[in-house]
Amino acid sequence: MEFFRLKKDIPFMSYARTTTVISAVTFALAVFFLITRGLNFSVEFTGGTVMELHYPTAVDAGKVQASLAKAGYTDSSVQNFGTSADILVRLPLKEGVSSAQLSEAVLPILHADAPQAEMRRVEFIGPQVGHELVSDGALALLLVCVGIMIYLAVRFEWRFAVAAIIANMHDVVIILGFFAFFRWEFSLTVLAAVLSVLGYSVNESVVVFDRIRENFRKFKKANVAEIINNAITATMSRTIITHGCTQLVVTSMLFFGGETLHNFALALTIGILFGIYSSVLVSSPIVLWLGATRAHFVKPEGPTPEV
Repeated sequence: MEFFRLKKDIPFMSYARTTTVISAVTFALAVFFLITRGLNFSVEFTGGTVMELHYPTAVDAGKVQASLAKAGYTDSSVQNFGTSADILVRLPLKEGVSSAQLSEAVLPILHADAPQAEMRRVEFIGPQVGHELVSDGALALLLVCVGIMIYLAVRFEWRFAVAAIIANMHDVVIILGFFAFFRWEFSLTVLAAVLSVLGYSVNESVVVFDRIRENFRKFKKANVAEIINNAITATMSRTIITHGCTQLVVTSMLFFGGETLHNFALALTIGILFGIYSSVLVSSPIVLWLGATRAHFVKPEGPTPEV
């Protein structure tokens, strides 16, 4: 299925140097914000108290958070959970205050605005658990990258594996850079979105790489840049269909999924947009500069044996 088919290849590789400079600057800015501002980790990572409350009618999470801020809990996080009548309150750790004491202190503040608010559950997440989640999340990212490199090196060639990993790391670091710059909360759902982007981005790279491999066997007189241009142009319709349909679902989660899914959908949106960019204008130029040739995929024809 195709929306369109271009008769003339778009010379993407002629813009490779410009797009690489843009990518390098964007990547450097993301790293700078990660170092200087850092990620705004949620309670799952830093430790703290999580309270789930049920209201008889729909509740405005913003008003609840404002009430807590007036009472001195400025670092609290309030979001709707499941329905508009349920909220999830996250409070960071406080020295010398247990989870039970914190919940007992917060509940009267919430009852002042809504006396019928019902406490459903209270959970305490220790700092040790938060540190383990951070280390486990970093380990998960590392294992995913290693697995992708092994897969691409076996299926294609090591140059393609290196190009794909650089492109994927480009996407991941830029997502983290956005969260560091805007101080968006980095939670477990956002980490899941980052891992999803890794798999999603490598899928697009594999499609382009597979077409490049076919073109090496198909076009014997074309140079490497022309082969890559043809591969990207030929897959553009498929890219628009795939990413367009995926973004429709993610956009619905972004606007209608509530606070619980907002940052998850936000990370996926950034990842999808930069995943398209990196698959075309980051990984493909790297394959070209690493010296991929037809000889890496097409075995030279030997002399015809005499009968």
